[in-house]
Amino acid sequence: MTYRVIALDLDGTLLTPQKTILPESLIALERARESGVKVVIVTGRHHVAIHPFYQALALDTPAICCNGTYLYDYHAKKVLSADPLLPQQAGQLIDLLNEHDVHGLMYVDNAMLYERPTGHVVRTENWARSLPEEQRPVFRQVNSLREAANEVDAIWKFALTDEDIPKLNTFTKAVEEQLGLACEWSWHDQVDVAQSGNSKGKRLAQWVESQGLSMNQVIAFGDNYNDLSMLESAGLGVAMGNADEAIRARADLVIGTNLEAGIAETIYKHLL
Repeated sequence: MTYRVIALDLDGTLLTPQKTILPESLIALERARESGVKVVIVTGRHHVAIHPFYQALALDTPAICCNGTYLYDYHAKKVLSADPLLPQQAGQLIDLLNEHDVHGLMYVDNAMLYERPTGHVVRTENWARSLPEEQRPVFRQVNSLREAANEVDAIWKFALTDEDIPKLNTFTKAVEEQLGLACEWSWHDQVDVAQSGNSKGKRLAQWVESQGLSMNQVIAFGDNYNDLSMLESAGLGVAMGNADEAIRARADLVIGTNLEAGIAETIYKHLL
């Protein structure tokens, strides 16, 4: 099989715990691009939160953001395709968040909104402040997510965080059963809620097809449950060594952790 696309999750995969890209990965990905392979970021992040990585990789491809909710063209600075939450759905979710006392970070337009600065928000804002101003994602505290939801053009997703994991599990089931929205774990203490039917794998397949290619020609790298849809549909689905056993068991190949050079080694073996 000739692979023509590399699909990369960011957190826990391409990025180290310090939110950096290994030099080995940068060199291998640059060589892959020079040989004509398309490299695409497929992430749960908002497009405003991947600027430094997109620029470090010197990409010209659109980015798949918020677990497949939308496809964003960085060079044209516009959304190419999307399936966001409806305002009514967002309102129902916000009511449920308040009822169960679960924090929600709302991803909208070009920013992320929150009512309370929980640990996840504080950690991410601290990282953002370490970046050059032109690369910093926009976080904004609001008095009411419900009011804010009525003032934006698009609601991409909600990121729900809580230190009480059983509580988060229970709440996730309530969201799925009562609202019919899609819930995916993107970190050990974070569940992403988005429009039902969206996934990394689905949006990636649509983009790959638009390039005249097939998913059999894709190597996908990931580490978490929100990556399974692309790992299982790619020609070669690669799980990181730091992924849960359940993820590793469903991948075609398991490599080292995100602190090791497994991504580079896989690229050299299968593409170069």
